[in-house]
Amino acid sequence: MEIKLIKVLAIQASNLPKIIARTLLLLSCTTIFGFSPNSSNPQNPKITIDHDKTVTIYEILEIIGKQTECTFIYQSDIFKDVPQIKLKKGTIYVNDLLKQCLPPAAFNITTTKDNYITITRRISNVYPQGNIKGVVTDSLGMEMAGVNIVIKNTSKGTQSNLDGEYNIIAHPSDTLVFTYMGYKPQEIAVGNRNIINVVMLADATSLDAVVINAGYYKVSDKEKTGSIARVTAKEIENQPVDNPLAAIQGRLTGVNIVPSTGLSGGGYTVTIRGQSSIAAGNEPLYVIDGLPYNSSTLSDQSLSGSILPGGQLSPLSLINPNDIESIEVLKDADATAIYGSRGANGVVLITTKRGKAGETRYTVSSTTSIAHITRGVKTLNTQQYLQMRKEAFANDGIAEYPEWAYDINGTWDANRYTDWQKQLMGETARLRTLETSISGGSENTRFLISAAHRNETTVFIGDAEYGRTTVRTQLDHSSKDSKFNIGFTAGYTIEDNNLPNGDLTFVAAGLPPNAPSLYDENGDLNWENGTFENPLAQLNATYTSKRNALVSSMHINYLLFKGLIIKSTFGYQDSRLDERRIIPHTVYNPAYGFNSSFSSVDSNQGSRNSWLVEPQLNYSHPLAGGNLEILLGGSFQSETDQRFSQLAVGFPSNDLLGNLAAASLQFIINDNTTEYKYQAVFGRINYNYKNRYILNLTARRDGSSRFGPGNRFANFGALGAAWLFGEAQFLKENLPFLTLGKLRGSYGRTK
Repeated sequence: MEIKLIKVLAIQASNLPKIIARTLLLLSCTTIFGFSPNSSNPQNPKITIDHDKTVTIYEILEIIGKQTECTFIYQSDIFKDVPQIKLKKGTIYVNDLLKQCLPPAAFNITTTKDNYITITRRISNVYPQGNIKGVVTDSLGMEMAGVNIVIKNTSKGTQSNLDGEYNIIAHPSDTLVFTYMGYKPQEIAVGNRNIINVVMLADATSLDAVVINAGYYKVSDKEKTGSIARVTAKEIENQPVDNPLAAIQGRLTGVNIVPSTGLSGGGYTVTIRGQSSIAAGNEPLYVIDGLPYNSSTLSDQSLSGSILPGGQLSPLSLINPNDIESIEVLKDADATAIYGSRGANGVVLITTKRGKAGETRYTVSSTTSIAHITRGVKTLNTQQYLQMRKEAFANDGIAEYPEWAYDINGTWDANRYTDWQKQLMGETARLRTLETSISGGSENTRFLISAAHRNETTVFIGDAEYGRTTVRTQLDHSSKDSKFNIGFTAGYTIEDNNLPNGDLTFVAAGLPPNAPSLYDENGDLNWENGTFENPLAQLNATYTSKRNALVSSMHINYLLFKGLIIKSTFGYQDSRLDERRIIPHTVYNPAYGFNSSFSSVDSNQGSRNSWLVEPQLNYSHPLAGGNLEILLGGSFQSETDQRFSQLAVGFPSNDLLGNLAAASLQFIINDNTTEYKYQAVFGRINYNYKNRYILNLTARRDGSSRFGPGNRFANFGALGAAWLFGEAQFLKENLPFLTLGKLRGSYGRTK
């Protein structure tokens, strides 16, 4: 459960020209539908206090954040004078609790319909005119509205208007304090001045609030020494894609993602910082909720290659993108060396959503969308095409057109024109999704159950379609003293893909514009007396794939004593694929005289199951003015792949193509079992001195059955360092415009 406590992350519209700002405010209005049982006012939920205790205001906000959907926005030092509060066991409304802890005479509390709660200090004795005036701008010179201007150590103050202007009565001995959410406070002595213009500087410490998943550990965006890119659920959830890789395409620098096909379920080519190997491949390591996921396909290229380039059925299409909380991509050696040889091409970390404490919440959503090709490849018309063909034959010295050149020798109508791209790919694809989820729980136990179904057709002629159903469950539990924590996640996916045997895209691009019509006068496929290979005959052949996959993981954490945590991760995966390509004799030109004895069926069954155990020790301790973190762990994995492929030819009737035993000839193409064993030890040492100098050392020793017999083990490691030079006092004094200055570098070995 992630607690939403936002301190200085807001961006105000006053930083933009007013017309643009107002437009953005209008465009940002969104309606979210949801309902909670037993709650007449979702904007004022109840929370439960389990026992009497004395806490700080920050702890109260944390309790509210764990049990509700409330998000707090406030300045970091606003509660410095608020004393501790005594809480009594029982239930209470959030608004009532906040009013008791934060007196209305001293604080403004504003709640939006999305449960964003803004807390600000009340400013008394605001003067309409004063002897001190000025304009408040940001570092780009844009006027800032709503900046708080207070006379230090008093309650007297005012705010800047929409043009950034302010005025206030102050004495020469007073000091003005300028504060604004997301910006550094400014203290300026009045002296003998009547005009004081102020430039507010962005507060780079907000980077500390962005925590990045680096695999076996987490680090703030500000303090990372490696190259790590991140995409969140907010950027993923609004994209109507079937694959998580499509959701991050074009969003991360140094990460090149290219789909192999436009069809759902198809594969992707992913390269991180360019191609790493010619022979060994460039596929990165995928890790889902701490569990390494084998991305290699179980598909047989000889079956699926006719419709899916490279024979790729993407394993990641089995994950519902809306189940993802964030995707981090580890790019350099400092970030990937802790994964050893498997991280040589980069690492893609996928973290799924987890339950949140509070009253049980139900959500249901449904979407329907359509897709149509709006622009195709520009092609020649019939006259241009025939002119080009004539010139080609003339250039080859051929005066009499050959018998097989039906498009130009008079066999086909020279005045006929068909836009084959519209004819073969002009259908409207339809996408329908239905998703539902249930989440809730207490402060100590939280759960999430979700299900989704997706159905999608293609723009091709025919009834090809893609279907996927996913079910996911997640459970978190922690003890009252927070020393023990256990979490379990399991997802199950069923995928059904029904595609034509061939890709009509290439057919549409290659057909002459004066080729005959697809159907004859009787509505049957037109073969034009054997001179035309009708492309629709390919629709008589089909490619189907049925896949199901189970991905489950569990982690157990225990705090042995302050600074030392023992942890273990367990994972299990099971994937199964059944694909079949049926090619009846009706796909061939009747002029060949084929019958059902020429019909064939290719089939492939594949399965993969694996288990993983990763014990870890995490230690953190202050040391010599800094903080030392040590991670030690091990990884033990076993995986078994099985493949069985066969070809059946010669059926007495096409009605028996579903029964391979009816074929006169059967061939076993592939029948093998592959076992993979892996074990490793890894470690990390990180030292952060005064939040300014950071040293990060990672290492791993891999042992794999895929290594050569004489080299079963290999060592990998990296060293990263960072210097936050923007924190140096002399730079703060002499370069006030510098909000963040950082130098980092790393060296490592991942091959």
